[in-house]
Amino acid sequence: MSQNGVGVDLDKSLGYLLKEASSALRAAMEEVLRPLGMSVTHYSCLELLAQRPGLSNSELARGAFVTRQSMNVLLQALEREGYVTRPAEAPVGKVLPARLTPRGRQRLEKATVAVRSVEDRMLAGLSEAEQSGAFRTLQSMIRSLRDGGDGSDGSDGS
Repeated sequence: MSQNGVGVDLDKSLGYLLKEASSALRAAMEEVLRPLGMSVTHYSCLELLAQRPGLSNSELARGAFVTRQSMNVLLQALEREGYVTRPAEAPVGKVLPARLTPRGRQRLEKATVAVRSVEDRMLAGLSEAEQSGAFRTLQSMIRSLRDGGDGSDGSDGS
């Protein structure tokens, strides 16, 4: 607890622990991606495009947790390097849907192996049941925060 008795006990704060886990995960991912000439954001962009071809700059930015401006700079670099393609003109409105090129897919395959090794290391001490439980718990926390709910499930507890 802070010196004046007000604040959060960081040793008992789940939010602080989640942030620490997130930071440790990101650092480990950056470490394995760096030799491939990639960052976590770079990898996230390629992974998102592999799973959802045609995403816009804004959609990619949201999915990678960066600003639209940062994603635009990254997409321009990925285009120059031949990993991503976007049309010269928007087919509809202002959106320039991005797609992975074959070169981008090859690049992603190498990065995916590296990222999987980090996730395997992170989960190594957990049983399959513990991993499933953690997954469900984190999904529930995310839903509660995004829904702005009070944490109740709508039942009266009886």
